[in-house]
Amino acid sequence: MRLYPAIDILAGNAVRLVRGDFDAKKVYDQDPLSAARGWVDAGAQYLHVVDLDGAKQGEPVNLEQLRRIAGEAGVPVQYGGGLRSARAVDDALDAGASRVILGTVAFTDPHVLRACLDAHGPDRILVGVDVRGGHVATHGWLTDTRTPADSAFAGLRHCGVRHFVFTNIDHDGMLDGTSRQEVAAVAAAVGEGTVIISGGIGTRDDLLALSRTRAELGLQAIDGVIVGTALYERRFTVAEANDILQA
Repeated sequence: MRLYPAIDILAGNAVRLVRGDFDAKKVYDQDPLSAARGWVDAGAQYLHVVDLDGAKQGEPVNLEQLRRIAGEAGVPVQYGGGLRSARAVDDALDAGASRVILGTVAFTDPHVLRACLDAHGPDRILVGVDVRGGHVATHGWLTDTRTPADSAFAGLRHCGVRHFVFTNIDHDGMLDGTSRQEVAAVAAAVGEGTVIISGGIGTRDDLLALSRTRAELGLQAIDGVIVGTALYERRFTVAEANDILQA
């Protein structure tokens, strides 16, 4: 499995939220590029960048930050937040993202989703399935829908999506681990595709549990894990995480 250190950008800073609450933010670095350099110097092979300003406003706000990070980090960068048009996706890829993560638009405008898949191929277009209370949340996690997670995955697969990011918002930033049952259900829902798990990782034991779940249940669809707060809080290092996930 791959480790994706998270760099969430809000008002020019690298921050972390708790359960997606914009009012419950903590600034960890005043320069997102500095955070990116730190993770790469520590051994990160991939980066996960989220434009929180863009997620709130509905269009990318931090493309220049993406351009700086992608241009200097030297590792693949995936980027999401506010990508709700084909033009926005083009701009993010032109700014250096190796692949992009669509969220709201994948549920509100399937024509845009299909256009992006046709233009860039399924390997460069991921869809984020962000879930609160078992149902998908959109518009920067500010709008709850009535769409169950399993139905969301099925519909997206039908549209041609092959790669996903799954976030349990209720656990995001809580450092309380992941659910073996939920991970198995998500892996089954993506079918022949892949999924990156996000939300809840707080300790090395959480990483080990996720890795063991993947191995014991044969969940090859679980491709990676996004970790933010636990790394910023130094609960374990990038090197320690890579050792567990790549064992």
